[in-house]
Amino acid sequence: MKTISIRDLRQKWPEAESRLQVEKEIIITRDAKPVAKLVRYEEPQKPRRRFDPVAHAKWQESVFGKGRVVRLVDKYIAADRADRPLVTRRK
Repeated sequence: MKTISIRDLRQKWPEAESRLQVEKEIIITRDAKPVAKLVRYEEPQKPRRRFDPVAHAKWQESVFGKGRVVRLVDKYIAADRADRPLVTRRK
């Protein structure tokens, strides 16, 4: 565990930041007494949101009205796929 004074932290921040890449934490001192702990922040990984067809249908109903489902995307996907040759996978 490394230590650094408050003055050094202010004046040499890039050095302290590069130290944090190696060390998990740095103790910050004032007058040779510990006053704070600087720890590396690791952003939590958020799970990727999955497509929910039921929620999407509810959204479409609220936007376009009840009983009216718009399938514009299907038309464009079908047109896009019509241009490509069918490729089969090898087993």
